[in-house]
Amino acid sequence: MVVNWLLMIQQRFGTVAVAYEAGPTGFGLARAILDAQLRCVVAAPSKILRPAGDRVKTDARDALLLARLLRNDDLVAVRVPTEAEESARDLVRAFDDARIELMAARHRLSKLVLRHGHVYDPGKQAW
Repeated sequence: MVVNWLLMIQQRFGTVAVAYEAGPTGFGLARAILDAQLRCVVAAPSKILRPAGDRVKTDARDALLLARLLRNDDLVAVRVPTEAEESARDLVRAFDDARIELMAARHRLSKLVLRHGHVYDPGKQAW
């Protein structure tokens, strides 16, 4: 849908370039835009040059800033991973999240046992 709209804009006005900040939504939009042979820059949010003292953040102001930086070629792009790479990253992140949650659950359980007056015997393996 977005790509069709961009292609319509390209037919009407000529060159189209798209920029957006990398975020939690993944890179599906960027891949679709690039597959349509349109220019797409996924910008690293931490590398966007913001004016000093500019603490107001709105979508409209961010869009205008991104457009200016794209026009001047001042955006630091992140590499758009393949679907396989993105899937592997998701799997690694999910595994890491599960590991952290397991450790937190173990700590909660050991503190519950301790609150009820039971002491863990150091001669035994905890888990």
